[in-house]
Amino acid sequence: MAPLDLTKHPPRGPRDPLGGLYMLARTIDKLRATLPGGNFGAYQIPGFSARMLSALGIEESALRDVVARGSSDDEVVQWVRTHSDPSRYDEFNASLEGRRVRDRIDDAAFRAKYGWITQESPAEILDMPLLDMLVLDDARSFSGASTAKR
Repeated sequence: MAPLDLTKHPPRGPRDPLGGLYMLARTIDKLRATLPGGNFGAYQIPGFSARMLSALGIEESALRDVVARGSSDDEVVQWVRTHSDPSRYDEFNASLEGRRVRDRIDDAAFRAKYGWITQESPAEILDMPLLDMLVLDDARSFSGASTAKR
């Protein structure tokens, strides 16, 4: 797959389902940004992407190799399905949906990365799903930029 420059546009959204999994499309985009010629920008694998990889029992380096060699999302999805338990995907997706800003607001690293969230009506934002916060963060970083499939 071709490398991506995540300083020009965000990765796909956290709820863009790919192969029945939240975060897979986004993680593929992040991994494409780590390939030669790509640019990772301010993104990182630790966090939701690492949580997904851990839940699947897949090493980041193994998935990066598949992304580097693959020609399409479909190839990556097929590999992921072969190397994980698809019957657990719904459980994983539900676990992501259940996480809220209030679950992380006291974490200094979270506040450092998403400091804007503590400055905007905290009472309303505390109950926001973290997946929605990621979407808002991308929008804030790339106002007007397209988040269509890449």
